[in-house]
Amino acid sequence: MQTSSPSPSSFQNKLERLRHNRLFEIVVVSVILFSAMVTGVKTYEIPNQILRLVDWLDYAITIFFVIEISVRFLAEPNKRDFFKSGWNVFDTVIVAVSLIPVNDSELAYVARLIRIFRVLRMVSVIPELRHLLNSLLKALPQLGYVALMMFIIVYIFAAIGTTLFAEVNEFLWGDIAVSMLTLFRVMTFEDWTDVMYETMTVYPLSWIYYLIFIFLNTFAFLNMLIGIVVNVMEQERAEELEEAQKYDMTIEDLSAQIEELKQLIKTKA
Repeated sequence: MQTSSPSPSSFQNKLERLRHNRLFEIVVVSVILFSAMVTGVKTYEIPNQILRLVDWLDYAITIFFVIEISVRFLAEPNKRDFFKSGWNVFDTVIVAVSLIPVNDSELAYVARLIRIFRVLRMVSVIPELRHLLNSLLKALPQLGYVALMMFIIVYIFAAIGTTLFAEVNEFLWGDIAVSMLTLFRVMTFEDWTDVMYETMTVYPLSWIYYLIFIFLNTFAFLNMLIGIVVNVMEQERAEELEEAQKYDMTIEDLSAQIEELKQLIKTKA
C-alpha cells in the first residue's frame, strides 16, 4: 500500500504552529540572552581553550538563528508579505550578516559589531517591546516640539550663564557651548549644588537662576515628554482593544446567525 507524502500546506501549518508556540518563543528569547552573554565574555581576557569554546558556541547560536528565521519565513503563506514587516527585514539582515566569519576576515570587525546588535532581536521577538518602541516612534513628532522648546530654554539660560558666571569659573561657563553642557549636568542633578554654591559666592541670588531652570526643564518639560509617550501608548492600547471588541462582536453575530439558521432548518424539517 502506497502512503501519500505530506502536502506542502500541512508542512506549512506545522511550521506556523511552531512559530506561534510559546515554548519556541521562550527558547528564542533564551538563545538571544545567551548570545549577549557570549558576546560579553569575549570582552574579557580568557584562556585560548575557553575562547575556542566560546567561538563554537557563537557558531551554534548563528546556526540556530538561521534555522529560526527560516522557520518564520517558510511558515508565512505569502512569502512576499514576510519582508513587508520591518522587524522581519531587521532580523533577516542581522542573521545574514552574522554569517560573516569573525576570524581571518577583512570584515571581522563588522561581524563582531553585528553580533552585538543581535541583542536587539529581543524587541522583534517580544510583542510588548515592539509595542513600546512603536509607541515611542509614533510619539516622536510631538516629542520633537517639546525637545525644541527645551533646547531654546537651555540656549537662553546658557547665554545668561556665560554672561554672568564666566568670571566665576571659565571652565564651566567660558562659552555658550560649555554652558549648555553645564546646564545639562544641572538637569541630571549630577552635583549641581556644587555649581550653584560656587556662583553664589559671587552672586548670592544666583540660586534663583538654577531653580527657575530646573523647574522649567527638569520638572515641566521632562514630565511633558513622559506624558506624551504614555498618552500615545494608551491610545495604541485603546485602538487594539476596540479592534478586539469589534472582532468579538462579529463572532457573536455569526453565532447568532448560525443559531437562527438552525432554528429555521428545524422548523422546516
